[in-house]
Amino acid sequence: MIRTQISLAESEYAAAKREASRLGISLAELLRRSLRTMVPADLTKPWMRYAGMVASGDPRSSERIDEVIYGQKG
Repeated sequence: MIRTQISLAESEYAAAKREASRLGISLAELLRRSLRTMVPADLTKPWMRYAGMVASGDPRSSERIDEVIYGQKG
């Protein structure tokens, strides 16, 4: 991951922090999600349209990705 810095108006920062708090995510995650909606997906990888769009509510879901995607086994 690349770290970057941006400048926001105080009102933009406050609004973004409120929204991140409301969603239960970090400000960084809110900004990443927002950016994904503005930057077109890589058309050579059609599945990338859906990257980052699924929220399971489970902070450890990446450890159980197959179960999250395909459901419980058996």
